[in-house]
Amino acid sequence: MTTTADERTRIVSEPAAARGGDDRVDLGSFRVVHTRHWFRWALAALVIFFVAQFAWSLVTNANYEWDVFAKYFFSEPVLIGVGYTLALTAISATIGFVLGTLLALARLSKSSLLNAAAWSYIWFFRSVPLVVQIIVWYNLGYLYPTLGLGTPFTTDFWIVEFPTVQLISAFAAAILGLSLHQAAYSAEIIRGGLLSVDQGQTEAAAALGIPASKRLLRIILPQAMRSIIPNATNEVIGLVKGASVVFVIAIPEVFYAVQVIYNRNSRVIPLLLVAVVWYTIITTILSIAQFYIERHYARGAVRVLPPTPIQRFRHWSSVQWARLGDDKAAPPPLAGADAAPLVVAAQQGTRNDATFSGGTGA
Repeated sequence: MTTTADERTRIVSEPAAARGGDDRVDLGSFRVVHTRHWFRWALAALVIFFVAQFAWSLVTNANYEWDVFAKYFFSEPVLIGVGYTLALTAISATIGFVLGTLLALARLSKSSLLNAAAWSYIWFFRSVPLVVQIIVWYNLGYLYPTLGLGTPFTTDFWIVEFPTVQLISAFAAAILGLSLHQAAYSAEIIRGGLLSVDQGQTEAAAALGIPASKRLLRIILPQAMRSIIPNATNEVIGLVKGASVVFVIAIPEVFYAVQVIYNRNSRVIPLLLVAVVWYTIITTILSIAQFYIERHYARGAVRVLPPTPIQRFRHWSSVQWARLGDDKAAPPPLAGADAAPLVVAAQQGTRNDATFSGGTGA
């Protein structure tokens, strides 16, 4: 016999005397009825339909020319372009974030001169478009034919002198433009992360006599990283795609490489898909790295770290194995770090599912 929701509410809420003196209620015999989220299911079905429709068009539409895509995906010019893209991103991001950290500290400095200089740098490089910066650096020899060390405020005596055209190549101009541009945005990201840390942390560390450098590196910065990492990863991903603007100075990164190819064979769409897939692969790798870095810096801020995809798969596989086999053949349940996040999540889900209308289940 199935007990209705009203009867369950009455049984749980009625005093023991009204139920004939028996104060024991077998809650295990009640059937838990989960809430049906019809709107959520309908929306999910609609999303699945559109995704399936798009996937079907990818397979059946001959204009995508997947044979051309496969031919050029691992071609030598494209792989060289991917290498240039990764090199530009890695070098520019490193220089940009190191310089951005110094600018952020200068912005937080009590020195008016340092604060004004850092603010002026950030204001200028955020105002000038990136492509303009790269072109100016590439044509710096027009403004300054030579660079070196000599007598200040004169052009008559040089101790060391270098021709600007030889000193700044196309690759160096791209690195300078991307790095200096990235530093301006990185500075604001890092400054915002440092300001997000409670001021009491700094005051407590200062009261204990901890030097300012250790306060920053061991106390403030690790806490600020939880706010810095998501925005910093967005900037690095943007830099991967933003590096495509260096095609204006003929650096053969991946977008320039596919441009050269489709200008010869007129296969625009499949060659653009080659670039899109490579950008997607790089972005996916960076997103996975972001997940694990955020998880590392979440230690101490949350009681239980979120389970990794590997931990979720191990738990799911062990549950499926236990359902298929008998109890003796089933593997032991997860323990330790693998089990803790999943156990906590299961307990929270159990508490939520056990809530009745008009009362709370045990």
